[in-house]
Amino acid sequence: MLSTVRFALRRGQQEVARDAPAVAVATRFYRGESGEEVASLSKEEEALLKIARPKADVIFKDHTKATPDLASRKKRLIYRAKQRGWLEVDLLLGTWASEFVPKLNEEELDQFEDFVNMETIDIYNVITLRLDVPEDMKRDGTGVVERIADWARSSPLGKADPEKYKAVKTEAKLI
Repeated sequence: MLSTVRFALRRGQQEVARDAPAVAVATRFYRGESGEEVASLSKEEEALLKIARPKADVIFKDHTKATPDLASRKKRLIYRAKQRGWLEVDLLLGTWASEFVPKLNEEELDQFEDFVNMETIDIYNVITLRLDVPEDMKRDGTGVVERIADWARSSPLGKADPEKYKAVKTEAKLI
């Protein structure tokens, strides 16, 4: 991998190119027959780049770590479970995740992550018991997805009780 890439900044009609560390995103511009781009930055741009580049490098390193620690992984999975985009799935899966994900071991986290990686409609159908747990996720009644389905079967959010609904949402930090 090259240690530098071409980093382009657009300023009005003029593109400015500088060598930047490999973390920068290379951008290509089509300029037709106009020739080479001008390779200069203003003093203000250089000052800003000196401040921003070290911060961007640190952020890039943090986001590209090969193995996140277990606590961070659990937090990410809880967030993903709460933020699916469908209210019903957010409530059911997010509530379950808030309550049980902190207690899962690595193998169970792998199962839960596989489940969260499914399409939202499929998750909804499994949680609402419209579809059975997928065969590749069954673990003789002890798998994470089977536990989620059993938990959903017990009507954890109550049946049309606004107070129970609000209490569960508040406890799971969904509101």
